[in-house]
Amino acid sequence: MYTQSSLMALLLATVLILLQGCASLKTTNTARTGLEQLLISNAVDQALDKVNFQPFSGRTVWLEEKYLESVDKNYISASIRHRLLRAGATLASKAEEADILLEPRSGGVGTDTSELYVGVPEITLPGLLTLPEVRFFTKQKQSGVAKLALVAIDNKTHQALGTGGITLAQSNDNNWFVFGMGPYREGNVKEEVTGNSGYRRGDVNQPLPRTVAFNSPLPMGEPGVSTNYATQTKDVESAGKAAIAAPAPAENTTDQDWAKDIN
Repeated sequence: MYTQSSLMALLLATVLILLQGCASLKTTNTARTGLEQLLISNAVDQALDKVNFQPFSGRTVWLEEKYLESVDKNYISASIRHRLLRAGATLASKAEEADILLEPRSGGVGTDTSELYVGVPEITLPGLLTLPEVRFFTKQKQSGVAKLALVAIDNKTHQALGTGGITLAQSNDNNWFVFGMGPYREGNVKEEVTGNSGYRRGDVNQPLPRTVAFNSPLPMGEPGVSTNYATQTKDVESAGKAAIAAPAPAENTTDQDWAKDIN
């Protein structure tokens, strides 16, 4: 014989069994994945880090973009402008007002993918019997590449300032799967994301700043020392293979900074 409490428990269990729930979550994706964009921007940053922009310090520069045609063109041109400002250059509002014309061009900016696996491929046997594919080990690789070239031109003489050059860099993101388990990720894109998202105790040096800082401009007509970024820090961009290097001096001439020759 059922007691009142047991009947209530039975009734509650019956109600819970009959109840049904439904939930849905709508998700969307951008036309280009975040990983693709990170691969390209990472490669662009690496390529521009090899260029020495210090010779443009104190000069007025016009960035000529008509030869720059590539995916993420705006990011490339804005990154160059940012580095010019960090080096102490002034951006001209018109080409005619500039001391130097800086022309960047792209030789290739994009992504590639590849896949490698070890296992047994799908096999179709007589009688329409198909054995499924079995993968023991899988490696998926996606890489981004940025090949950029720059030339600096004296706006008065229309002569090249230095040899200019080409800079090339590659970013990558690798995914590993073992018996279907994974992905186990590696690559410089993962390092950039994990190294700059969130705070971890013991962090000392970070590739990207935790904050973005700006300075207020000096009031009109007020004398004072410029407060641009380049004068506040000793951050000198390392010269790489694509540095805007000084040209080799001609015979019987003295070596001098080419940036001083355009006065």
